[in-house]
Amino acid sequence: MSKELEIEFKNMLTKEEFEALKNAFQLTKENFHTQANHYFDTADFALRNQKCGLRIREVADRFECTLKEPAGGIGLLETTDLLAEAHVRAVLAGNAVIDAKEVHERLAERSVNEENLQLLGTLSTTRAEINYKGGLLVLDHSIYADTEDYELEYEVIDEAAGKVIFTELLKEYGIATRHAQKKVARFVGAMNRKRGI
Repeated sequence: MSKELEIEFKNMLTKEEFEALKNAFQLTKENFHTQANHYFDTADFALRNQKCGLRIREVADRFECTLKEPAGGIGLLETTDLLAEAHVRAVLAGNAVIDAKEVHERLAERSVNEENLQLLGTLSTTRAEINYKGGLLVLDHSIYADTEDYELEYEVIDEAAGKVIFTELLKEYGIATRHAQKKVARFVGAMNRKRGI
């Protein structure tokens, strides 16, 4: 359905920083929506080993299957297909394999067969999005594998300008720079810790 280059800057937040940004941007409960990311990989982590992530995102009545792949530089190539709810429910129940045309083509190029994909688990996020200085500012509160975290993202088209704006925003609100892994990496890390790996 679509392919796009994603350029985003990320920073982990404390709960207090998250609340301060919510207040600064006058965000209320109505500004947030909940989404579920269902993550998939093979038993031997063929996608993770290629620095890729595969998810089905569920927001309200919309279901998207997205493969994220390295694209050089800071960006990621995102390939996304819309899926029907009944199909997603069957996949999550283990009664069907992911059937997403464009994602299938990208997986085939990486020698990953959908038959071998397994559901790793689900990460639930409460999210607010704000148009900010030519980009999209995102406040996320995520819960997964007995873990809770807070994150700030800034999605842009221009990498250089976006970096300056994001850095200035962190300084303006006194937020320390903290590396933020991709959600799928944080999810897998938390699952491994939970299993004692």
